[in-house]
Amino acid sequence: MSFLSKKLACAITLLSAAAITHADSLRVYIGTYSRGDSEGIYTAMLDTETGEMSQPKLAAKAENPSFLAIHPSGKYLYCANEVGGPDGGSVSAFSIDRKTGLLTHLNSQHTGGGGPCHLVTDKKGSVVLSANYSGGSVAAIKIKPDGSLTKRTGFIQHTGGSNVNQRRQSAPHAHSINIDPSDTFAFVADLGLDQILVYKLDADKGTLTPNTPAHTATKPGGGPRHFALHPTRDLAFTNLELTSEITAMKFDPKKGTLKAGQVISTLPKDHKGNSTAEIRVHPNGKFVYCSNRGHNSIAVFSLNKKGRLKPVEHESTQGSTPRNFNLTPEGDWLIAANQKTGNITSFKVSSKTGQLEYTGHQIKVANPVCIRFLK
Repeated sequence: MSFLSKKLACAITLLSAAAITHADSLRVYIGTYSRGDSEGIYTAMLDTETGEMSQPKLAAKAENPSFLAIHPSGKYLYCANEVGGPDGGSVSAFSIDRKTGLLTHLNSQHTGGGGPCHLVTDKKGSVVLSANYSGGSVAAIKIKPDGSLTKRTGFIQHTGGSNVNQRRQSAPHAHSINIDPSDTFAFVADLGLDQILVYKLDADKGTLTPNTPAHTATKPGGGPRHFALHPTRDLAFTNLELTSEITAMKFDPKKGTLKAGQVISTLPKDHKGNSTAEIRVHPNGKFVYCSNRGHNSIAVFSLNKKGRLKPVEHESTQGSTPRNFNLTPEGDWLIAANQKTGNITSFKVSSKTGQLEYTGHQIKVANPVCIRFLK
């Protein structure tokens, strides 16, 4: 390539990046496993008119920053450092440079359990809750006014095991933690126990206490992984990782209780060799999405007035092992992270049918695990 050609190519790249920093854009943060070519947390811009993403850049170096949570103020970002050790893994706090998207490390605190794989903040930004997978436990850590973290303020160790799947369920494995809109209850999907455990949350004190009843059982051997509440109806959903299914549940927002109902496959008939990863409800409340690792697709379901799911389609994620995906706040776009092939792809979402249309746009990030958006 000639010198002039190189300059032209560089200029085109810069113009492309600049074009995705206009008002109709969202910043994307990408959590990864920091092995191979990955060094930590990456960021890119999503053009909300075209679905195109800018070239990703390293926002901060971090060790296995698998899952991310953004503070309600938009000023801070938290990651679960999915590692082990005598004090367990940790949660790290970062301040966000709103102009560049770069992150500055504030501090880190141990979660008390190995392999923290999921985390969430309350709506006020008072506390971070972490689910420790290999430790089979949950932790609460208070957030200081400057966005940094106190030492752990709450911790609960799960006990027992489902034992239906001896390889994966001989011990508890807390795989996700979510909070209801009122910041009253926290829900933990424990793959090892085949349970959704429910805790009462005191965000101001940073404590968790078991609800009554303390859990809801899911299908034996199913292995609940992630959990999603409906935005407007008293419904909830969990994806069963081990059996590639979704369980629909009724939710009592006053009591914090769940009642398991419909169980539906996320796969086409006769497909084998799969596990599910992420589940999300569309912001309009009409559709539910779940990622299939093995079939390498997003399963799309419509939701009727009775709260029952009906299959709509299976859309290829254009890569292998879609560990995570996310819908933009308005639900216009779905961004899927293919962990094994290291590519992140964008899809246009139909608000009428819920169907996905691949935009042809993708970016490369090694070992992507989590997608989060910042306006």
